[in-house]
Amino acid sequence: MASIQEGNLAAPTRHPLGQDEPGFWDEAALFTELERVYDICHGCRRCVSLCASFPTLFDLVDESETLEVDGVAKQDYWKIVDHCYLCDLCYMTKCPYVPPHEWNVDFPHLMLRAKMVKFKKGDINKRDRLITSTDAIGKFASLPVVTQSVNAINSNPLTRRLLDKTLGIHPDAPLPKYHSRTLYKRDATRDELATDAIKTAATTGKVALFATCYGIYNEPEIALDLIRVYEHNGIPVRLVEDTKCCGMPKLELGDLEAVIRSKDGNIPLLASLVDEGWDIVTPVPSCTLMFKQELPLMFPDDELVMKVRKAMFDPFEYLMLRHRDKLLNTGFKQALGKISYHVACHQRVQNIGMKTRDVLNLVPGTEVLPIERCSGHDGIYTVKSEFHDNAMKICKPVVNRVKQANNDYYTSDCVMAGHHIETGLADGSKPVHPMTLLRIAYGLPASSN
Repeated sequence: MASIQEGNLAAPTRHPLGQDEPGFWDEAALFTELERVYDICHGCRRCVSLCASFPTLFDLVDESETLEVDGVAKQDYWKIVDHCYLCDLCYMTKCPYVPPHEWNVDFPHLMLRAKMVKFKKGDINKRDRLITSTDAIGKFASLPVVTQSVNAINSNPLTRRLLDKTLGIHPDAPLPKYHSRTLYKRDATRDELATDAIKTAATTGKVALFATCYGIYNEPEIALDLIRVYEHNGIPVRLVEDTKCCGMPKLELGDLEAVIRSKDGNIPLLASLVDEGWDIVTPVPSCTLMFKQELPLMFPDDELVMKVRKAMFDPFEYLMLRHRDKLLNTGFKQALGKISYHVACHQRVQNIGMKTRDVLNLVPGTEVLPIERCSGHDGIYTVKSEFHDNAMKICKPVVNRVKQANNDYYTSDCVMAGHHIETGLADGSKPVHPMTLLRIAYGLPASSN
């Protein structure tokens, strides 16, 4: 029998999720696989500094009678699953046993399988269904007669305590603001840039912007800054309308049917734009990752999914590809000084390198200090009353690095992570999104919309 090597010499690879295979949904088979992987993790323990899943697992083992995984009650396996928010950092940065290693450990996708089995059993609460329904909440909360009330409720300490008691939404967790003037309304009067797109080997030179729920309803200024920066670089931008949520919030919940509904709404629309010669960018790393990795791993035989995957780019990745062919405007007007840059987990998983850092470092008089630690936000993890303290604990090393940097700005491609860091700092400072920083460096005014 061949000996088992410690770690891999080959590059990690990802297998399709396999949700169409009958054994995927078998709970007994799931628990067998959970026990196998938990036992490998227990014997390694390299991931203890990441999320709360691993300390939870190791504590359960250490407190069991056998001091092994076989001494942990099967029902307690779910405690480990509930703490996983699919950041993928264990797979990307720690685990020596990911495929093609023969032990074939893909902890995040095993947790995803468990979440899907749990959801299918109906073991999910109303709060989690509600806060992952980003499309429905955004459309309702952006109604002119509703917006002010929603924002007032979300920012009032008294009503936040009520939300804590009634829904389990932590009173200290940052909740996004909503705008009655959505991105669609603000962009309605803009004329697309009238210029011929300049193609390169990697880009078509014209971009369809999948603005995401957050970009449409919560912080449309970021999407507008992206449009300003891209047009300043001679890149025509078309805002894609009539889109649905990318599906990532429902994926993290294990709601496969909702993910499929989002896919069926978005993919044909985006694929038709690809056929017309448009590349696609999104301003939120998790949404980009959904189209680049998660949907392709769930639906590897769907030609339209794969077509969209090939045309999907992180916005700074796109700019650096243009810069490689000397098409990036480097006529910067304003130095940015020292920037603490939190590298978002779902951007790291894209395996593109620190393209945001690389672009910002092109600005004279600018120093970018990367922080490669998870912020612990995860969109909904920190919002939940039972997990908020864990989320803040995970964020603390990031907050400490920002405090120590004596910076001019702090930033993250994940705008929600930026606000999570803001909560940890609690000093009145605000994050500035990297695309906004680039607009400032170009000397471009903010949108008047």
